[in-house]
Amino acid sequence: MIRELTIASRLGGSNPDSNARLRSAVDAAKAANMPSDNIDRAIKKGAGELDGQILEEIRYEGYGPGGVAILVECVSDNRNRTASDVRHVFSKRNGAMAEAGAVAWMFERKGYLTLEADQGNEDEMMELAIDAGADDVKGDGTIWEVFTSPEDLYKVKTAIEAKKKKVSSAEISYIPKNTVNVGADSAKTLIALIDALEELDDTQHVWANFEMEDSVMESLR
Repeated sequence: MIRELTIASRLGGSNPDSNARLRSAVDAAKAANMPSDNIDRAIKKGAGELDGQILEEIRYEGYGPGGVAILVECVSDNRNRTASDVRHVFSKRNGAMAEAGAVAWMFERKGYLTLEADQGNEDEMMELAIDAGADDVKGDGTIWEVFTSPEDLYKVKTAIEAKKKKVSSAEISYIPKNTVNVGADSAKTLIALIDALEELDDTQHVWANFEMEDSVMESLR
């Protein structure tokens, strides 16, 4: 969380009101009960107001089993170490690294919010989100997903919460434009690859463009 606060401040400025990514990082840090002093220190370090190690954001691309496209976002103080770690995981877990731009075009950077399904029915949630400035709303019976432009994420979140609705999460995300259906033969290997990438110390986020049938998901439990 400290790395995300630092890099968000470095890339977009130290004011959460005008930096949606930083606002998301601050909210996540507060939800995890991080002390305010730690949050402020990380933001100031990113803004160059304090001395400290130089962090950079690096994005790696690759493929997993079944041709699934994978984006790995890292924050690192040693590019060579991080690249080696990511490459090793792809190789060990039946994946393959790809050149920059090979899979990034399959994703779209969006603001992404979730609400529990009991926050409203389809008509209510659609009207509420669109009136708030969202681009789209989807539901699967368990959660509502609300998609916005990155710049409008917190404007939409604030408008939804003003209607007494509880937003479970809000973040800047990479949403796949199309998905690949993964069958039982590839599912376990794919999830092992994604888990291993997420466990790397420098990894901040992992996105992939797959979906699975309920029966396949059940077999993984």
